[in-house]
Amino acid sequence: MCRAILCRLFFVSLFVVLTIGLPALPARAQTNPNPAPPSVPSSAPQVPQQPDESDNDVSTVFPHSQSSPFWLSGQMNFVYQGHATFISPYQGPHSLRSNSEAELSRVFTLFSGWQTSASTEFLLDLESAGGRGISDAFGLAGYSNLDVVRNPELGATPYVARGIFHAVFALSDNRVDAERNPLSLFTTLPARRLEVRVGRFSLADFFDNNAAGGDSHLQFLNWTLDNNGAYDYAADTRGYTVGALLDFEDRNWGLRFAETLMPRVANGIAFQWNLERARAENIELELRPRLLPRRTTILRLLSYVNHANMGDYREAIQQFEAGQTSVPDVSNHPLTIAIKYGFGANLEQPVRDWLIAFSRFGWNEGRHESFVYTEANQSVSFGMVAKGRPWRRKRDRSGLAFVSDAISGDHRRYLQLGGLGFLLGDGNLTYGRENIVEYFYTGHLWRGVFLSFDLQHVNNPGYNQVRGPVTIPGLRLHVEL
Repeated sequence: MCRAILCRLFFVSLFVVLTIGLPALPARAQTNPNPAPPSVPSSAPQVPQQPDESDNDVSTVFPHSQSSPFWLSGQMNFVYQGHATFISPYQGPHSLRSNSEAELSRVFTLFSGWQTSASTEFLLDLESAGGRGISDAFGLAGYSNLDVVRNPELGATPYVARGIFHAVFALSDNRVDAERNPLSLFTTLPARRLEVRVGRFSLADFFDNNAAGGDSHLQFLNWTLDNNGAYDYAADTRGYTVGALLDFEDRNWGLRFAETLMPRVANGIAFQWNLERARAENIELELRPRLLPRRTTILRLLSYVNHANMGDYREAIQQFEAGQTSVPDVSNHPLTIAIKYGFGANLEQPVRDWLIAFSRFGWNEGRHESFVYTEANQSVSFGMVAKGRPWRRKRDRSGLAFVSDAISGDHRRYLQLGGLGFLLGDGNLTYGRENIVEYFYTGHLWRGVFLSFDLQHVNNPGYNQVRGPVTIPGLRLHVEL
């Protein structure tokens, strides 16, 4: 109770800070437009990785200042994907459709910021996500396009993606170089520091990052390759939340903690502001040892706990078997405060100057419903990304990865009996792990213009062995302004 009251007071203070501070940002930022480095995806945004940080070539359409206190930039991302007809003895309302289809999605983002001092800044991003994904984002746990908003009814109306107050507290005199990006305008930072962020952001901006598997605008497109599929991180339908984050950083390790809001319903757009009913705690330890000569390994260990009005798969099955519902319905329950928790491990290992290997493992308890990100209770992935330096295309990159997702016994029984999750539901289920292989090649055309070819092969779509396999080719055009 005491913690909930303190959290509520904190969010009231947050509202005051945002109300006073943010309205002045857009007009001020536009006085000196400075383009941003590579973009931040919409559904599950992450800090972008430069094509090659050691290169001095311009990677944006327009040059941008490294010294101005103001920041203004943008990005555009277009993804065209489709698939041919595939084997499907049956399908339900939340299935990947078996008939051939093709769809185009688009995301436009305007990044702005104001560095008010050497240690504080305000960031404000506006975004528009339009178009559709194949099957309206239904039918796959590892969905094929991270840019797709999971509710096509929302349309392309622009919205505030981020509004962040960011403060840095120095805990040492030594400073290290930092690269400006839409999430931080500082060019140097204390080597030992505490960073505080308050406002609207995506947890995937700061947790479960990975240089090789984490940027859907230049790298992989699949949901469970760009993020840990079992990390059911707090977010609204578009992938954002409101809260506070503390991040302690030292040279060889870091520790971050976030307390954030949860949506009122699964995959919902509205937040539950009563912290006694819903909230999320996230903690991640980042270790940076040198396991290979001159190569820094990055290991991130993650844990999270979600509190929300979540249903119970086992209770939904019992209601169905007792004749209380015509099909299992995990949303058919009185208001309850349930807890869902999970763990993750994230490994990033540079092998050569131009080659990075990565791997993730994630698990969450599978009795309560998947509520926010995707319907996976376990996820294992690994892959590699190469920069094009060996073939004299240093701004190009290519990657190959594999991910295998799974669900719990309660979850699979619920789907087998005809239940619907917020993403899955074939009306029946012959269970098998959903296994996906993805390959991409991103070519640098000119300045901030990149064109990619992407190919994904999915076995057991929606964990169903009698449907598929399905191959999903795609094209992506990305522009950094």
